[in-house]
Amino acid sequence: MARKRYTVEQIIAKLREAEVELARGAKTPEACRKLGISENTYYRWRKEYGGLRMDQARRLKELERENARLKKLLAETMLDNSILKEASSGNF
Repeated sequence: MARKRYTVEQIIAKLREAEVELARGAKTPEACRKLGISENTYYRWRKEYGGLRMDQARRLKELERENARLKKLLAETMLDNSILKEASSGNF
């Protein structure tokens, strides 16, 4: 079965729709069926994006991308330092 990929904005919109359905008295499985997602997906999304607004979610994704970029730069720098230490000690 092919997986659908939702954007952060779509996820937040679906979570809001689910909240409306739940407020109307629908059970969680019924709300998930109307949205076309599984209960596991609903709970995972709610855990990650539960109280976020659109602008906060965008900022979160930007920070995650920046964090990944900085981790990559740090790893590359540490590798370069390791290579330079080996070269300077003459163990190659």
